[in-house]
Order: sequence, then structure tokens, then C-alpha cells
Amino acid sequence: MTGPSGSGRDARAPVTADDFSRLMMPFGPFEAAPRLGVAVSGGADSLALTLLAAQWAKARGGAVLALTVDHRLRPDSAAEAARVGAWLAGEGIVHRVLEWDGAKPDSDLQAAARAARYRLLGEACAAEGILHLLLAHHRDDQAETLLLRLGRGSGLEGLAAMAAERPTAWGRLLRPLLPVPRQTLEATLRRRGQDWIDDPSNRNGVFARVRLRRLAGGLAAEGLTAERLAATAGRLARAQAAVDAMVAEAAARHVSLYPAGYARLRPAVLAALPEEVGLRLLARLLLAVGGEAYTPRLERLERLHAALTAGLETARTLAGCRVVPLGGEVVVCREPARVEAPLAVVAGGRLRWDGRFEAVAASDAPPGLSLGALGAGGRRRVAAAMGRKPPDAVPACAIPTLPALYDARGILAVPHLGYNRDGAGCVLRVLRAVPTHVLAVSACAGGNRHYL
Repeated sequence: MTGPSGSGRDARAPVTADDFSRLMMPFGPFEAAPRLGVAVSGGADSLALTLLAAQWAKARGGAVLALTVDHRLRPDSAAEAARVGAWLAGEGIVHRVLEWDGAKPDSDLQAAARAARYRLLGEACAAEGILHLLLAHHRDDQAETLLLRLGRGSGLEGLAAMAAERPTAWGRLLRPLLPVPRQTLEATLRRRGQDWIDDPSNRNGVFARVRLRRLAGGLAAEGLTAERLAATAGRLARAQAAVDAMVAEAAARHVSLYPAGYARLRPAVLAALPEEVGLRLLARLLLAVGGEAYTPRLERLERLHAALTAGLETARTLAGCRVVPLGGEVVVCREPARVEAPLAVVAGGRLRWDGRFEAVAASDAPPGLSLGALGAGGRRRVAAAMGRKPPDAVPACAIPTLPALYDARGILAVPHLGYNRDGAGCVLRVLRAVPTHVLAVSACAGGNRHYL
């Protein structure tokens, strides 16, 4: 392996501008004057990435927007974000702090914080028209991720660890530093005379990653070095890419996605696919419809897959979705109990609701509106208001999860059912399904990628 991570290279040597150009090359081509978002916490890895990315973008006539998410979980977090902003201002780099407001969950706080972080970063990039968000995960992170997922019994997709590139609804996530050791990034900052913030959670043994880090020396003595583990993840990623191509073909042929935010699939088709392809297709479908941050645990996915291929008789739930048999098909729709609470609609404003729908309000929309789920009783109320049964184009199981516009009097509009009280159709200029996760990715001729 050559470049900044090469085994023949001193890990204490910094990443140069030429090194970083080579690291960015696989993600090209980029637009003229590329604009990049960079997630920066102030740690050595993300700060080094920000400085290198800014240098790379400037050399091409572009610029970087550095984004720090303040989760408000530690008393020093605001001061640390301000310190990062001051450092970057000295380098001429635009910096913005994104705050995670609202109540924090009592359980699984790390997962919730991670989901909030990606949501806030994605929203910021979408608002700025930025198509590329750089993340600072490096070789040591990749090795730890492989070990963590191995301990959880993950399948091929999980053991391929973190992808260097991942598509999103607004653009893509890029991890150019995956081949680079942590030590090299720290050396890069030392060469520049740049300090960094040491997050105390990186020493807290309550976290599995910290415990694995403490075992690194013993693992390396047995041949499980970070370099070898990361290389293994890379080889598994190649196998995953081959499976992904088959998943993309199966998705294009056999899955129907609908503007109302649900999908249809024939279990007989799922049973005819190789099991790994079928499992992957099912996982991607659940992510696309349910909007959850992560793929469901493999054992739960395997149970659902087995039930589907054996002939599903009753509805199942998994990953924020309901899977409902309907004739010779199954409908995959959002689980009503997991739907996001209503969001306020502001005249001329844009909002993303439930991780599934994007809405833009008309500039003359009245005050006091909100967008939320229609709910279990909504269909009956809409039917009574319309004086007839709503159209059956949307399966009954998906109707409670449809986006509905509310005012002080109740349901104002349900666009997917054609219901508009008081001519409310002009209140929303845009209401469209924009899944957080694409269904499948395949490589096309010339190295281009096709997203479903």
C-alpha cells in the first residue's frame, strides 16, 4: 500500500497537499470550483481533514464550509465549538455551529446523538447546495468498526465497515482519510503548529471503542493490527460491491416505490434471489421506507426474510417499518408508532418531516399550520368530509402514516388522498417523498454511479 498510509512510510510523517490530492482522486470528478462541507469536532482527525480539504478546494477555485455539531451534552461543548471557530477563522475557513436542541433520550443516547449529528450536517449541506460532506474517519476507526461489528455478528455489509463513499438524499458522504492512521493526522497538525481538542469521552471505558483501543497492543501482537484489519474491511467491501450490483438490478426489476412513501415487493421474487442478495435488498428497502439511521441487526433481518420467503401471513414490524401481506405482494410502509411528531409550517419555509418527506410552504401560507401524520382515525374523518370513500390507490396500512396538513380546525389537507379542505391545495408548493437512504447503488459504465 502506498501513499500516506503505506506500510513503508513513517506514520509520524504528515499528510502533504499531494498526499491529500491522491486521497481525493477516487471520488472525482468534482464540479468546477468544488464546494465541500467538512464535519469538524476539533479533534485531531477532523481538524486535520478540514485544513487539508480547505487547501485542496482553494487550489481548485472552491471553498470549504466547516460544520461543528454541538450536542449540548457536555458543559464545555459550546466553548470548544467557539475555539474551533476561532482556529478556523485564522485560516480563512468559514465555520458554522449546529446545535442539537430539544429533549435528549434517556436510553441509547450515543445512537440518538449520532443520528442527530448526521441529520443536522445533511440539512446544513442541503441548505447550502453542497453535494459533498467530508468525514474524518481514519484507518484506526475502520479497524475498530470491523471488530465492533464482528462482535455483533454482522454480515458482509457490516463487516465491510465504513464505506469511503455513501450516497444521501442531498449528495454524498466522503471519507478520504480511511487509509490514514490516527498518528499521521496528529503529525500533520504538529507540523502546522496547530493544537486540537482532546474529547474526554475518548478515554471513557464505558464506551466499547475505548475498550477496544486499550486492547490494540495485544491484538497487534497477534497480527490483528489496525492496518491489517482495515485491509480486511477493504477486501470485504469489494465483495459487497459485487453484491450491491446484484441488489441494484433486483431493486430495479422487482421493487415499486410510491410517492406516498411506501413500497411493494413480491415475496416469491425475494425467495428466488440468492439469500445474501435478498437479505441486502430487504435491508435497503427497510432503510429507504423507514428512514432509520442503521441497518437492522442481522438476526432480526434473517427472521423477517425467512417469514417472507415462507409466505408471510400476518404483518411484521422492523426498523421503523410495517411489512404487511396484501394478495401476492407485501407492502412495506412506515410504522405508525415511529412516525415523527408534527412540525410547524412557516410561510415560504422548507421542512423535512419524518425523514421521508420534504415540504415547501407557499409564501402566503397562513400562520398556525403544522405537518404531521394523518393518524389511524384520519381516514374516517377525511372520508366523512369528502362524502365518499377516499381513493384506494394508497394501501390502508400506509394511510395512517401519510403527511397531513393541520390547522386549528383539524385536518386541512391530505395531498396523497386528494383531500383539500377550503381549497387548501395552494398552501404547500412542494410535498414530495425524499428518503433518507437510497434503495440501491450500482456502478455504471465509465465509473459513474446510479442511485435508486
